[in-house]
Amino acid sequence: MFHPHTELRFVSESIGYGVFATRDIPAGTVTWALDALDQVFPPSALEAMSPMLRAVMDKYSFTDRRGKLILCWDHARFVNHCCDANCLSPGGFDVEVAVRDIRAGEQLTDDYGTLNIDHAFDCLCGSPRCRGRVRPEDASNLAEQWDRSVREVLPRLATVAQPLWELVGEPEALKALAAGRMPMQSTRVNVAPRLRVSAKAG
Repeated sequence: MFHPHTELRFVSESIGYGVFATRDIPAGTVTWALDALDQVFPPSALEAMSPMLRAVMDKYSFTDRRGKLILCWDHARFVNHCCDANCLSPGGFDVEVAVRDIRAGEQLTDDYGTLNIDHAFDCLCGSPRCRGRVRPEDASNLAEQWDRSVREVLPRLATVAQPLWELVGEPEALKALAAGRMPMQSTRVNVAPRLRVSAKAG
């Protein structure tokens, strides 16, 4: 489920829709958590789907660290890529957190390099930090940068409002991580098994 203080808005013809904050969302806030309404498919499920449904899955689903395809039921599936994303996932958890303060009216974004993409694509994010092209090997090459961004905001998890907390799959572990009682795993652990070899080769 995506953060309740967000809404879907049209961005442009080339990008389509995006998800925007309706109120300020402080750094350290859980902005997305996997929940029971999200659909989880094994990769083999694609073979039984019609071309139309496979196209939907290709556009709106992502591959998690277990190699499963996740199709979010709410507008989380409309979150766009940005090379300077304001939401990232700590390694080993099915959540994303705001890695900096997000102002009302600002678009919430992911870095698709963290989502086990299987082919490169040209980027339209327009960020000063735009890489120009997003590649599968970004999961390996940029992991340390993403890790720093997440690590810096983890202590704030306990100090900001968390409307999605009841959906967090491992709340005690995440609390321990935020309190520094356990080490943070690198975002590299989020690389799906089928992509680990190619990611390391990058």
